[in-house]
Amino acid sequence: MGDDRTRVAIACQGGGSHTAFTAGVLRELLEQWPERDETFELVGISGSSGGAFNALAVWYGAVVGDESTAIETLDALWDDIAASDPADRLLNGWVRAYARIASTGVGLPEVNPRHSPAARAGQRRLGRILERHVDFEAIPELCVAEVPELVVGAVDLNAGEFETFVNEDVTVDAVLASAAVPGLFEAVEIDGRHYWDGLLSQNPPVKDLVSVPGDRTPDELWVIQINPQVDPERPSSLPEIADRRNELAGNISLNNELRTIERVNEWIDGGYLEHPDYTTTAIERIELSGYDRTTKLDRDPAFLEALVEEGERRAATFLEERTDG
Repeated sequence: MGDDRTRVAIACQGGGSHTAFTAGVLRELLEQWPERDETFELVGISGSSGGAFNALAVWYGAVVGDESTAIETLDALWDDIAASDPADRLLNGWVRAYARIASTGVGLPEVNPRHSPAARAGQRRLGRILERHVDFEAIPELCVAEVPELVVGAVDLNAGEFETFVNEDVTVDAVLASAAVPGLFEAVEIDGRHYWDGLLSQNPPVKDLVSVPGDRTPDELWVIQINPQVDPERPSSLPEIADRRNELAGNISLNNELRTIERVNEWIDGGYLEHPDYTTTAIERIELSGYDRTTKLDRDPAFLEALVEEGERRAATFLEERTDG
């Protein structure tokens, strides 16, 4: 690999079904990757919750094959996640209706996921889908020096600390832990610790992508952001208030980590950090906007496909703007 390659790390924010947008972004990036005049080297990819599913699929497909294999793995994963059969469509319709009513502030009965056969079945189904497309037993052998870093985020609910599973530590349980939304799924136990959704921690993990030796430090960090950073409207209704609160909460850790990178960049540019392991990392964001949080559980195939297509358009625009710039 030549020195002229731009080292890129990609961080995939979580957000349930909305991360089908992320799948579309990644799909377009992978399709155009070999064709660009400017060449890239993927040195790391991370994700939380649904973002972790995407990160894993791309990493695994690229490592065992190439960009085409990564796209095939990503597509197959989302085909299985979509509510395709009649029973699953019926369940998905009920979930959508429940989420819409709940967003209005109407009190609805809640079920402890520990006592819900549906919650346990849903979690097991996700595990089977992951194992259908990823050979987790092979991951430790695939984690050699020249492959991209793989990082999955979760939160240790016992210690109250952020947790990342890196490279060979990424198991099916680690990915399920990253997607264990409190109230929806039961916490996932790993080595005697209990973990919840990565949305409550680093969303997505960034620090692990840049805290690597200088020759693997990314020149650029591309953040695929599900929760909009900017909203020009003032929320007034209860659903609007809940949406914006959800978005802001989901961006807290991300913005803190990105600000740290920006500060380190300033120190390097100012000559205060001259060690070769310290290099600047430019930050780029590809953002989704215009969807309320009640659709984050919607697995309707047409809805997911629309999100994928929007992601492809945003990624194409992102790459085109780089060329024009």
